[in-house]
Amino acid sequence: MAEDHPSSTHPPIPPTTEDDRFDRLRLLRSRRVGIATYRRLMAEHGTARAALDALPDIARGAGLADYHTCPDALVDAELRAGRREGARLIFEGEPDYPSAMCDIDDAPPCFWAIGDVAVLSRPLVAMVGARNASSLGLRMARALAADLGAAGLVVVSGLARGIDAAAHDAALRTGTVAVMGGGVDVLYPQENARLAQEIVAAGGLRISEQPMTLAPKARHFPLRNRLISGLSRAVIVVEAALKSGSLITARTALDQGRDVMAVPGHPFDARAGGCNALIRDGAQLVRGSRDVRAALGMAPFADMAQAAGAHDIALRAGAGGPDAPCAVTAPVPGTDRGPADRRTLRETADLHSQILQRLGPSPIAEDQLIRDLDQPMGRIGPVLTDLELEGRIARAPGGMLALKLA
Repeated sequence: MAEDHPSSTHPPIPPTTEDDRFDRLRLLRSRRVGIATYRRLMAEHGTARAALDALPDIARGAGLADYHTCPDALVDAELRAGRREGARLIFEGEPDYPSAMCDIDDAPPCFWAIGDVAVLSRPLVAMVGARNASSLGLRMARALAADLGAAGLVVVSGLARGIDAAAHDAALRTGTVAVMGGGVDVLYPQENARLAQEIVAAGGLRISEQPMTLAPKARHFPLRNRLISGLSRAVIVVEAALKSGSLITARTALDQGRDVMAVPGHPFDARAGGCNALIRDGAQLVRGSRDVRAALGMAPFADMAQAAGAHDIALRAGAGGPDAPCAVTAPVPGTDRGPADRRTLRETADLHSQILQRLGPSPIAEDQLIRDLDQPMGRIGPVLTDLELEGRIARAPGGMLALKLA
């Protein structure tokens, strides 16, 4: 019962009854039955019920003694959990199953969805990147997501911290899809739980091929990544190290025949190493949303009103408008310059880490760093001074900050 990847010779036939749906889910959740084995069994036996009846004998023939299919009770529990969370189970062949997903070799036979599945019928573009993203990377992700959303694209990402979260947040008003590593009801990481709920409340969608209530493991994320790229017309990598999950998504996208695009970065910033390598190897260089639209064959904004709308969305997302560096005009939250509040050594070290994580070799404005950290100036100012005296950051004219290179 080893997994292989046979191609289907005919379009998948959707389940015809609730019993059929139950049997298909039970077959898919049975031990040693992956996507390829599921499809082979369905092709050979015609129905999930016939495949389930034949499975113990097939397992014995493969040397697996005492084989049992997935118990009914486990499937019942999963379906009850789905109903409790307001999730829908969508099988291939059904109208709401996205056609783009049918194009990939290992498309899931079914997936759970919470939210508005209609967004899957619109053109989708994926945006992925570093979890420990820099301030510049986060601003770029917000600007791209807001502008592409205003141009009619739905932004797909993986709800991870960093670039993923910034892209989802900026695309809330225009539509976004979060592909989950674990169960669609398991909000991971916890820091993005509120964002996950906002995605659904704003008319977006969360999906997962994993069982309800399943906590994500490391092995689940490459599977999730293939769905992020498989759903999308193109994958945009905003920041990524040379060895990162974002590059796995990019490679998967190439295997699936999707376009791969990347935002260039400073050669001394390790978070840009993967993007720069992708561009060297032929990925489309992205300076702004105009480059993405051109690569996808999309017309520029039809009129100034639409462009102004995208600009407003980008400003609210913390960016400076379409295809432009950030020009922040909003007041900085909490910029009172009163005395710094008392902090423990652990809190101070954590703030040091947050600041160094957001900075890179390319200078950014101190005001923008304060906005990104959402901390009062009275707290950040002394820490910046400490880091400057330690030789870890450097100031440039115009209130700009950067990591100090060795």
